[in-house]
Amino acid sequence: MNEDLIYEILSVVEEIPAGHVATYGQIARLIGREKNARLVGKVLGMSQYYGKYPCHRVVNHAGRLAPGWPEQRSLLEAEGVAMKDADHVSLKEYQWDCP
Repeated sequence: MNEDLIYEILSVVEEIPAGHVATYGQIARLIGREKNARLVGKVLGMSQYYGKYPCHRVVNHAGRLAPGWPEQRSLLEAEGVAMKDADHVSLKEYQWDCP
C-alpha cells in the first residue's frame, strides 16, 4: 500500500477533534477517494505501525463502533461522547463538522 496515502488518511484522522467522531466514508471523501471507505478502515486497522493516532474517533456510516475493539467505547466516553446504545454513537450529535 502507498505510504503517502496511508499518511494522508492518518493526517485527516489526526484532525478529528476530541469529543467528535467521523465516518470512514467522510474521511475517504476528504482525501478525494469517495468510494474508498473500506480502504480507510484497512489503513486504520494497521495505524499502530505508523504512530499514535485517534482512530477511536472513527465509526461507520451508522455510528457503529468497530467490532472487536471494546476499548473504543471507553476512549470515546472519556472524551465526553455519549453512546446512543451499546454499539452506536449519535452522528447527529457528535459527528465532526469538517470543512
